[in-house]
Amino acid sequence: MTTDALLASDTAVDAPEDRLRRAKVASRSVARLTSDEKRAALHAIADALVVHRERIVAANADDLRRGEEQGIGASLLDRLRLDAGRIEALASAVRQVAALPDPVGQLVRGQRMYNGVMLEQRRVPFGVVGVIYEARPNVTVDIAALALQSGNAVVLRGGSAARSSNTVLVDVMRGALEAQGVAPDAVQTVDDFGRDGARALMRGRGLVDVLVPRGSANLIETVVTESIVPVIETGAGNVHVVLDESAPDDWARDIVVNAKVQRPSVCNAAETVLVVRSAAERLVPAVVAALQHEGVTVHGDDAVASLASDVVPATEEDWETEYLSLDIAMRVVDTLDDAIAHIRRYSTGHTESIVTADARNAERFLDEVDSAAVFANASTRFTDGSEFGFGAEVGISTQKLHARGPMGLPELTSTKWIGRGSGQVRG
Repeated sequence: MTTDALLASDTAVDAPEDRLRRAKVASRSVARLTSDEKRAALHAIADALVVHRERIVAANADDLRRGEEQGIGASLLDRLRLDAGRIEALASAVRQVAALPDPVGQLVRGQRMYNGVMLEQRRVPFGVVGVIYEARPNVTVDIAALALQSGNAVVLRGGSAARSSNTVLVDVMRGALEAQGVAPDAVQTVDDFGRDGARALMRGRGLVDVLVPRGSANLIETVVTESIVPVIETGAGNVHVVLDESAPDDWARDIVVNAKVQRPSVCNAAETVLVVRSAAERLVPAVVAALQHEGVTVHGDDAVASLASDVVPATEEDWETEYLSLDIAMRVVDTLDDAIAHIRRYSTGHTESIVTADARNAERFLDEVDSAAVFANASTRFTDGSEFGFGAEVGISTQKLHARGPMGLPELTSTKWIGRGSGQVRG
């Protein structure tokens, strides 16, 4: 069946609320699956992605063509693109998730009460996880795999930019689940309902147990402010790298370039470099030249512009900007104190890194900078579920309740208390 036919048939038979209800029903059976059954289902999904890769690539080509016509920009087109290699990587990520320990039923803590009742706190699925995201068809697969392995059903709203890709991906995954005897309604999409689908997720209290937004700051803010479903907030990435007076030349150059250039369109890419003044004359020219060699436009303050050529004058807006492109802001600060103060003012709380050979500066930075992930002498690009060994990630939470940083399987569970007694009553 063609993508258009799939969309037409879905729209003709139900409403977004109906899919939420079916997901709720399916979540009960998914929660009862054994670890082996979930593992088999995920391997079936991975195999199906490979088998249907030509169909997926063809649907993705529709999205790419439409995106180019609409001028959505190079960074979004990069996020949107699926080719045979990326589909193989998606299948591999699903298999990695299948190989991870099943969090459901894990003992968090336990104790015997004074009266002999045995108490245990164990991990349990949320139920139905809703996710609203933009132009990222890989997220469709990653989150479905994580949701299933953690015993949840999932309802996806992937946005109009990736509508063709997501329709086929969801259809392929549902077919694989059905072939394994798992309720296909455990994976749903409401893309074909447009904004009404997103609205249904945000208003689906009682049907959707938790909602995760991934995407632009505007999308996340809309979901956080309008949803009556509990939200795990993922954040935009105004990410910083600090170079102190002891930063080795090669570490400073290599880490900044990797953090900016390796994949500039993602939330853990560096957006601002802060150089301590006593190292500026040594580090700024080389780091700027290395960035420019990779095609990066450097937006610098007066001190940076005096030390390097072809620097665009930075404005206040540059310190606040998540570029998601081959642009970076650079500023010279007097001390490490000033660098930390700048981060406190402008950071979105995602990821920060310091390059230093001074162990005390490293530990101070790690202790005092209050972001979800903080590194010393490593690229910010490591803030990622797959790099952390999670197989994939639901998102990178920048809030402090329930989950923070890359969210994997345990972050898609809640807990419940189980008590086993022998006739005890409370006096």
